[in-house]
Amino acid sequence: MSWIRMISEDDAGDELRRAYETVKSSRGQVANILKAHGVRPAVLSAHLALYRELMFGTSELSRADRELVAVAVSSTNGCHY
Repeated sequence: MSWIRMISEDDAGDELRRAYETVKSSRGQVANILKAHGVRPAVLSAHLALYRELMFGTSELSRADRELVAVAVSSTNGCHY
């Protein structure tokens, strides 16, 4: 159980609701790791923009290579996301 306060979709204010809707439109749901950013909606939006740039922006690495790096880092960190 997370000790970070997470704001549910039902309790989200306008800015956070828009960010959650952006996530849901592409992923179908809002993962708890993203809800943990909900106390600062601008940070959640920045996180999403950084993720999109890292995973989909112009790069020497293929999308598969980027995913492999993400999995390796998550595994090393003991993170199940």
